[in-house]
Order: sequence, then structure tokens, then C-alpha cells
Amino acid sequence: MFVNSTHSTNTLMKELIAAGNPPKFIYTGYQTAGRGQAGNSWESEPNKNLLCSILLPPTNEPFYLNVAVSVAVQRLCGEEVTIKWPNDIYWGDQKLAGILIENAIMGAEVQHAIAGIGLNVNQTEWHSEAPNPISLKQIGGKTLDLDELMERLLDEIQIVLSTPQEEVWAYYKAHLYRRTVFRPFVEREVSTAPTMNANANANAFMACIKDVLPSGEIILLDREGNERKYHFKQVRYVL
Repeated sequence: MFVNSTHSTNTLMKELIAAGNPPKFIYTGYQTAGRGQAGNSWESEPNKNLLCSILLPPTNEPFYLNVAVSVAVQRLCGEEVTIKWPNDIYWGDQKLAGILIENAIMGAEVQHAIAGIGLNVNQTEWHSEAPNPISLKQIGGKTLDLDELMERLLDEIQIVLSTPQEEVWAYYKAHLYRRTVFRPFVEREVSTAPTMNANANANAFMACIKDVLPSGEIILLDREGNERKYHFKQVRYVL
């Protein structure tokens, strides 16, 4: 389902779910209130980028959906692209895509899950305070067809969701951003306020990624050999 403009594809999908007849996916040319993780906004010029929400099968392993969708978007973008824990898509040290998974839970059961995806495709100028955006056009020099890209993304998600979970997990971990080298990280207080990446003047420690758990927690190994375990937003990269 394509709409020319909407406040947020995730919000629109929720409204259509409540009305009882949701589509399998929604994509749009422009969002007036696009959202990222923890309340961050998402900048996008009209009709330049892939802005979509996909209705996913419910699961009681909610972080696995982050893993599966991240793998699908990474595969769509190319082997040189990495996954920045938990689910941003990076080319080098620049952000190519963001993913927001929202689950509706009733009692102990997940009723539905929505994957909101913002992929920078044809935009080449940036005006917000986002520190490091990049697009597929800036990487490859070509203007891409958004309708075709949407179809390819749906295919990739279907393939990944049909793949055994242990294979998807192995792929996810093998393609993590900064997975094999010691780089600076910074601990932070948990907050739902919009955040930027930490800077090099912060009180950083050097660590590499040892593992990501099914709960979504990351395990870092510092230079002293200590394991440090963090939930999302308890630690961030220094870029």
C-alpha cells in the first residue's frame, strides 16, 4: 500500500490494525512525523527515500525481529554494509538506514509486530543535526527506483524469516559494525529523550564486541579482559 504522505507509517499501520483491515505493508513518499529509536526524528526529503512499515508475524522473541529485519536490510544494501547494534545500518561510519520495531502485547502474548524502516536512497543533501547520514545514491552514484526497492525489501524479509534462526543469528553477528576491533564506547544513563552519538571527548573505554544475546543485550570485552553487558541505550559508540 502506497500513500503520498502520512504522519508516520508505523502510526498509520497501528490505526489500520485498530480499524481491522491492515495491509501487509505501507510505504510513503513523505512522513511529517517520522520516528526513530527512543523518540529520535528521521529526516527525509519528499520522494527521495524508502519509508515503510511492514506487518510481521507475532513472536514471543521480540529482539529476533530486530535481527531478522536488520539482516534483510543489510542484504538489500550490499555486503560492504554493516549492522550497528542493535539495528542501524551503516556504510563505514555513516548511517544508511534505521529500523524501529514496535510490538503490541496483550497479557503475555505479542499480538502483532510492526517494522518501521527508513532507508536513505536518493537524498544527497542533509539539513538536520544528524551527525553522519549517507544514502545509496551517494555510495553508488545511481538514482534508484523506490517501488522496485520496496519489492526487493519485501522479498528479502520473506527469505530471512523463512531461514533457520541460528543461520540468521550467525549472519547478524558476522556483519556487526566494529565487531572485531577495539573501539571507544561510552556508558550512559537510560533515557527516552532523543540522543546523539557520543563524541571523542567523552569518558570512553576501549572494547570489542564479544556477543549479542537473544534478549538483545550486547556483551563487550574491554582491553583488561572484562566482559561488560548492556541493554540498548545503556552504552553507545564514539564515532
